[in-house]
Amino acid sequence: MRRLYRSVLLCTLLLFGCNSPTSRLQRILDTGHLTVVSRNSASTFYQGLFGPTGVEYELVQGFADELGVAMHLVTAVNDAGVFSYLERGDADFAAAGLTVTEERKRHFLFTRPYQQVSQELIYQHGTKRPESLADLDGTLEIMAHSAHETRLQEQLFEESHLKWKSSETLDAEALLARVDAGEIRYTIVDDNTFQLTRRLFPSLRVAFRIGEEESLAWAFTQDEDLSLYQAANDYLERIAASGELDHILNHYYQHTEEYDFVDSRSYIRQIEETLPKYRPLFEKAGEKHALDWKLLAAVAYQESHWDPEAVSPTGVRGIMMLTRATAKEMGVKNRTNASESIQGGSRYLRKMINKISKQVEGRERIWMGLAAYNVGYGHLEDARKLTQKRGGDPNLWRDVQTNLRLLQQKAWYTQARHGYARGGEAVKYVENIRTFLDILIWKMAKEQQKSLPQPTPLERLLQWILSPFRAGAG
Repeated sequence: MRRLYRSVLLCTLLLFGCNSPTSRLQRILDTGHLTVVSRNSASTFYQGLFGPTGVEYELVQGFADELGVAMHLVTAVNDAGVFSYLERGDADFAAAGLTVTEERKRHFLFTRPYQQVSQELIYQHGTKRPESLADLDGTLEIMAHSAHETRLQEQLFEESHLKWKSSETLDAEALLARVDAGEIRYTIVDDNTFQLTRRLFPSLRVAFRIGEEESLAWAFTQDEDLSLYQAANDYLERIAASGELDHILNHYYQHTEEYDFVDSRSYIRQIEETLPKYRPLFEKAGEKHALDWKLLAAVAYQESHWDPEAVSPTGVRGIMMLTRATAKEMGVKNRTNASESIQGGSRYLRKMINKISKQVEGRERIWMGLAAYNVGYGHLEDARKLTQKRGGDPNLWRDVQTNLRLLQQKAWYTQARHGYARGGEAVKYVENIRTFLDILIWKMAKEQQKSLPQPTPLERLLQWILSPFRAGAG
């Protein structure tokens, strides 16, 4: 596939003047370096369990890999900052969850869309739910220079009384936090952003959608050299046709669809109140067994809600809810001893991960290891074999989880070596842990940001004044 893509690139270079030393695509191929500007958020790019991750990061990394170049990602606080990078020529293009608007199209060139989003008005559960913009009875704060601001400006023709506050410094997550804390009544975010972050803010709800769906796309400067732009368009077209784009989007959004607001609220409280007591134990076990401590903490919360005295009706117990047999195998003498239990559970999870075929890589290996931890390695292998038999990819969790559920049905488990399995529960188990892990990663990131020196009001004002892009961003 990469050889074919290289051939397509060669044709693109011929079409757009590969002999010219100023060809943008040729320059990137020659230097082996691609610079892209994005934003640091749940729906674009952030530091995850395996390092940098996010929808935009994964899409851009795939593009850079097929070009055969290294990708350098720079970040801006908001959309205005993103477009500033482009205008200054400090980035080759922008991949920042940018909504395509008519105003922006007058200044920038956008690729084919890769995702559709809707704008949503967010309010706090327990307060009066507005049914339209005419019902707003408190402060509405949004990101300055965003597509949300453009939409509100359009609404002024119908809602002349409409007022809002535009923030130059706060991103979508920070604005959601202000609504959650009762500091403002409303904000507007894209539905994909709220889907990924609502687990952090269990008291927030969607009041209504504003307008029609809009497209997200990559942005380029408008000039005569379209070589890189065309290559990016071809790449997005190809991954959309192959199903790879859907796979990337499903990885980030699918496990967020079923979501328990009550459990999330309790979990966030326990991160602050209970986790600090056990964090050193998770860190020690993670270091010993080469596992991220946050993953172990998420597993333990799913198992016991971080209760070292927890006991189930089936006899499993402790903070990692080990069976007698597993505890004995892992050398755990006292299952209610938090340190022993965490070490034993971590050792067992590492064992499950190590047993999985080497063809299963990266995060797929972790999700399957978690499933094996819950339902047993034998049942996981049955699901992988069934996946291959039914034409799926046994090395991808998205395909394996579908077939793991089938092991509850007689028509399928009678064909499996290890028989019946509560596969649906194992799938839910993995989804829950992924949710707990996401929340923990974001909470830890926010704590780290708070510990860094923050710009003074004067410094923020200077940043705002010196921004070379103050208009036309949409």
